[in-house]
Amino acid sequence: MKKILTLLVFFILSTSVCFSQTNTEYKNAVKKMMVVSGAENTYKVVIDQMVTAFKTQKSNAPEEFWTEMGTEMVKTSMTDLVDMLAPVYEKHLTLADINELIAFYQSPIGKKFAKETPFITQESMQVGQQWGMKLGQKIVDKLKEKYN
Repeated sequence: MKKILTLLVFFILSTSVCFSQTNTEYKNAVKKMMVVSGAENTYKVVIDQMVTAFKTQKSNAPEEFWTEMGTEMVKTSMTDLVDMLAPVYEKHLTLADINELIAFYQSPIGKKFAKETPFITQESMQVGQQWGMKLGQKIVDKLKEKYN
């Protein structure tokens, strides 16, 4: 009985250590993917915008405070974000998938895509608004046609 219990404890401990190593490896891969895809820079811009918004609300705080706050937020919040996003990615993508995405973003076309994504996103949002307005108008027109 003692041997079985010892083996069971050993198995549980070794499994949790392996899972922890895999989890760390996965988080590191997600972080790298965020860097090479340009997502990290996008998040940094969001952080800068947040600090600027708070700065306008508390304009009596010295500039040094805001510089330190921005630097600290970039350092700590990126780690926090990766910790929060890794389980989401892990539900949908394997470590091999993440590594393939990293390889893609390190290729010439991947680098170009990462560089152009913010512009594509911005323009796509404008197109999406126009598309939504067009759909909304069709619904309004059909309602008028059928129920007026």
